[in-house]
Amino acid sequence: GSSSVASPPCPCLSPAKLVALDCEMVGTGPEGRSSEVARCSLVGYYGDVLYDRYIQPLQPVKDYRTRWSGIRQHHLLHAVPFREAQREILQILKGKIVVGHALHNDFRALGYFHPCHMTRDTSRQPLLKKLANFQAKDGISLKKLARRLLKRDIQVGRAGHSSVEDATAAMDLYRLVERQWEQEMQDKMLMADTSLVPDPISSPSHYMQDQYWPEDLNEDCK
Repeated sequence: GSSSVASPPCPCLSPAKLVALDCEMVGTGPEGRSSEVARCSLVGYYGDVLYDRYIQPLQPVKDYRTRWSGIRQHHLLHAVPFREAQREILQILKGKIVVGHALHNDFRALGYFHPCHMTRDTSRQPLLKKLANFQAKDGISLKKLARRLLKRDIQVGRAGHSSVEDATAAMDLYRLVERQWEQEMQDKMLMADTSLVPDPISSPSHYMQDQYWPEDLNEDCK
């Protein structure tokens, strides 16, 4: 469904540049302890579904984790092979700002690293915790943030999670604090190395280009 948040896009980013990601995992390997992606959804700025497919893991599934994943055996009968899905997903993510909740889990499952300065993780954003009146040190679930800030109940019932629903919630949370978040990212970039800053009369969007980001910002964004 489409996003219900009506705030205008931040002037420094095009809505087309933003994609929300969420993956649902199943258990593989000994006793089903390894996590592999079995569904991946990508949602655009306005809640449009860009990608939503069931994925056949590399190893046999030992635990569908249906209560959390929403995945059942029949979903994977005609699922796309992991390598094919991985190729399709990474093609969409290339060059995009990726929004999500605890994104390191999704990236790990996809065997992928996305540049930190192009990642917006709602689980690590103090602005959202403050807005929701949670303690800064608390780890806050997407479900709690959606309930408190979007007045939306997600991940309810026995059907399990929906990666489309979760990705949409993450994007809508991002949009609540978009201007402040992007200003924060811009300031962080400028402080990192002022020698990399171009002509100050240039537009803010100019600063967002990849060549102005020092490499060391990319090392850890979990």
